[in-house]
Amino acid sequence: MLLPFILLLHAAVAALLPRLVRALGPRAFLVAALPPATAAIWALVQAPDVVAGHPVTTSVPWVPGLGIGFDLLLDPLALAMVVLVSGVGAVIFGYCAWYFHAEERALGRLAALLVLFSGAMLGVVTTDNLFALFVFWELTSVTSFLLIGHDDRKEHARRAATQSLVVTAGFGLLMLIGFVLLGHIGGSYRISVLLADPPLASPLLPVALVLILAGAFAKSAQAPLHFWLPGAMVAPTPVSAYLHAAAMVKGGVYLIARLAPGFADVDPWRAIVLTFGLVTMVIGGWRALRQDDLKLLLAYGTVSQLGFLTLLAGAGTKTAAAATIGVLLAHGFFKSTLFLTVGIIDHQTGTRSISLLTGIGRRMPLLAGAAVLAAASMAGVPPLLGFIGKEAALEAFLPDRAPGTWPLTAPLMLTGLVIASILTFGYSARFAWGAFADKETVSERRFAAPAAAFVAAPLLTSALGLLLGLYPVPVDAVARGHAALFAVGEPYHLALWHGLTPTLGLTALVIAAGVLLFLGRALVTRVQNAMPRWLDAEVGYHFFLHAVYAAALGVTRRTQSGSLPVYLGIILATLLALPGSYLVAGLADGGISLPGGSDGPLLWNTPLEGLVAVVISVTAIATIREHRRFGALILISATGFGIAGLFVLYGAPDLALTLVLVETLTTIILVFVLRRLPPTFGTRPNGWGKRLTVLLCAAAGTFIAVALWAMTAARTDAPISRGYARHAAEAGGDNLVNLILADFRALDTFGEIVVLATAAIAVASLVLLNRRARVVVEEPEEENGEDAPAAGENSVAATAPEPGGSGSGGSASGGSADGATNGGTP
Repeated sequence: MLLPFILLLHAAVAALLPRLVRALGPRAFLVAALPPATAAIWALVQAPDVVAGHPVTTSVPWVPGLGIGFDLLLDPLALAMVVLVSGVGAVIFGYCAWYFHAEERALGRLAALLVLFSGAMLGVVTTDNLFALFVFWELTSVTSFLLIGHDDRKEHARRAATQSLVVTAGFGLLMLIGFVLLGHIGGSYRISVLLADPPLASPLLPVALVLILAGAFAKSAQAPLHFWLPGAMVAPTPVSAYLHAAAMVKGGVYLIARLAPGFADVDPWRAIVLTFGLVTMVIGGWRALRQDDLKLLLAYGTVSQLGFLTLLAGAGTKTAAAATIGVLLAHGFFKSTLFLTVGIIDHQTGTRSISLLTGIGRRMPLLAGAAVLAAASMAGVPPLLGFIGKEAALEAFLPDRAPGTWPLTAPLMLTGLVIASILTFGYSARFAWGAFADKETVSERRFAAPAAAFVAAPLLTSALGLLLGLYPVPVDAVARGHAALFAVGEPYHLALWHGLTPTLGLTALVIAAGVLLFLGRALVTRVQNAMPRWLDAEVGYHFFLHAVYAAALGVTRRTQSGSLPVYLGIILATLLALPGSYLVAGLADGGISLPGGSDGPLLWNTPLEGLVAVVISVTAIATIREHRRFGALILISATGFGIAGLFVLYGAPDLALTLVLVETLTTIILVFVLRRLPPTFGTRPNGWGKRLTVLLCAAAGTFIAVALWAMTAARTDAPISRGYARHAAEAGGDNLVNLILADFRALDTFGEIVVLATAAIAVASLVLLNRRARVVVEEPEEENGEDAPAAGENSVAATAPEPGGSGSGGSASGGSADGATNGGTP
């Protein structure tokens, strides 16, 4: 039961951080690191049981009557993600304590949002319920939107934040539809239950999976939805290191890996995942080769690596599943190291442009060593963890291990992986050279050496990539635990040495070709510049937005005419066209029956009901025929009070009281409004317009009456109110009316209170708005020969405007006395 408290700890610390930042400055990020550090330590303590096949489960009842609970699960996949989300997150929070300055704008808000994001991401990777996963998923989208647009004074920051939110949250709605479909056809919304017994026979399953994959692809920046990730680099570098290297962008990969054991063999899952993953990997690697900004280079490199992870996570074999864990952890360690390195370089030198940097490796050797190790891990160079993960990935697509039954899957995927890996080596080498090499044509910048604590974070994450490469046993244990969920393929162990294997030969080929690619970088640049400009996905995004805006304006122009009768007519016509046509069809074919015989309609229980009905009918007809606005208001209010009388006669005094109060307040509001309107109605519909209005209203009234009559025969169970008296003792009360209002119908009572409060606030606002103070300045009466008053001796009077007047009060010259007499208060 500890995990729910850890999630609550994130929220509590986030609430305190703004005050802590004001007191401690950037060092408050050390406090912010406590919740993710607690989560990481807890997960590592549970790791032996988890990898042994005993996942940790927790269920907190939410709506027990409906069988809805808050279910949490820590299995090998969730364990690997918690290490990244919380473990690497805690390291990045410590880094923030030295990255930001005390005068940083809105630093408290930034710290609180980072901790909230950390808690939301922890919920994503540990929840076992589809709806809870969606809630956490959208919370990560909202917090990342606020983090990307942290410096809201910059237009490009606001634009990038909006872009990321539109893409991730918009496709998240498609994912929600997929979740609803999947839970409906599977009979449960618990992920573990769906994976244990997937609804493979349902024809709706492929539709649900495609919708879910769309949401996952948007979150993990798969082509053609990858464009939002490079734009999000406008965020502060620690935010980029956390959201776009270790945590948020892994959400889609995690979801694919979570569902793959049960659904990877369902068409078209595997075809979609492998195709989009490979295309994304190649596009991201190719675009990274031409970037001059180190942060953008890493952004496109992240896009490429996310494609790599996506195809591995969704391949659906034991070897690919093991490779997923290896590459997942390796990517979190080396990419966070590289982003943090860029942050230090930018923080100390004031730039992150390759063409402006030189001599950094000589001036910061420890940082350069850590970054070069991380870049080598990204390139797949032994003996680092990235090499182990990439070898497993290549092994997963050898002919004897490749997923699927299509004979060309293995050669096509293997060729694509080799090409993408060569590009990865090329941009990894470009990063190391661009950030740290001595360049003869660039002037060296002066800068102070970074603090040791500042450099500690990238040193730590880089060292983890090296240590786990030399000793991959812990990673292999987690990988084997995750791979055990799959039925396809042979078991695979993550290890530094597998002997002289085909994958080792492919790795050597990748390294050799990558070195040639880096050495020929000038030629590659000329080729890229000479190539025609392909269609940019971001341009398509803007075209889509403009198309939506244009369509919205067109629809608004045609439907929002500003005429209340037209709006009401559309509503009534829709009512008649949809439920009205269903009612007519049901009465025609006998599917809907009206009560007859002794169960027929009863005219009244007492003659008073007939009298009230006559009053309602007469006042309603008189309202329609009345030409004066005030008279129509009084008549329609009388209609409302008549309906309240019916409630009294039928034994519902609480509803009657609510209606009387609302009618009274509404009448008062409309009286204030009528003071600003002409006393009579301007025009009334004539001819066909009047006839159409009469027919429409008569048809709508007939539909409501017949529908209510039919509803009296539609009941199949006894009214729930008959059990009120029986359950009164259980509710702990003696007064049945009070129990109905406060317990049995509490939400209804709450709604009535809200209605009354809203109406009262509206009336109070109108009254206070009408009591506006005015300043009247008396000017000297020169005509009478009186001297002008000295400065500061002007008389001030507050007056109320006359109804329908200009609101100017008395005259400014010679009219101050009249102004005070005509309703003013001196």
